[in-house]
Amino acid sequence: MNKINYQKELEKRIERNKREDIVPSLLLHSCCAPCSSYIIEYLSNYFKITILYYNPNISPAEEYEKRKKEQIRLIASMKFTNQVKFMDCDYNYDEFQSIAEGYEDCPEGGERCLRCYALRLDKTACFAKEENFDYFCTTLSISPLKNAQKINDIGFKIQEKYGVLWLPSDFKKREGYKRSIELSKKYNLYRQNFCGCRYSKRNREIDKEIKDE
Repeated sequence: MNKINYQKELEKRIERNKREDIVPSLLLHSCCAPCSSYIIEYLSNYFKITILYYNPNISPAEEYEKRKKEQIRLIASMKFTNQVKFMDCDYNYDEFQSIAEGYEDCPEGGERCLRCYALRLDKTACFAKEENFDYFCTTLSISPLKNAQKINDIGFKIQEKYGVLWLPSDFKKREGYKRSIELSKKYNLYRQNFCGCRYSKRNREIDKEIKDE
């Protein structure tokens, strides 16, 4: 099966909206400020964005709060064509634990991660439905370590569940990841070296020990 270029699919949506002279509303799930930096710089030209910070996978709570504060600071620091707002969710680590149970030893990018993506995208779509957003999306596809095909597969399935349009994306394309690094330096953002969950951190530490041997 040929892979779909989701960046081109995104550009088609943007061009269609421009032809119709509309600026749709977008509920954008953000995993962290660095990943969101390029995406909100880019998409705020075409959408009215609300950032949804829903990441129960992050631990400990202090790490969660640190990343959330960086997200809020970034939004306040940047200038946008269309306004970017912030929506917070209560921190509930048990929500992540409930979907990770039994999958603790999965490799990065495996079934545990896919279940985590689905958890966060489901919550995003639910809020998007309740608040009448035109689209929902996530920053997750900007990471070179994350599979955009699988993220978009999950997004389209959840679109069917809630009846809210999924915005297809592969933000690492067009040097999006490179730009996120540049913006992270410009705004002096805290860049973590693991996804957020304790299993990701454990795997990073194991990999480091192997390299140091």
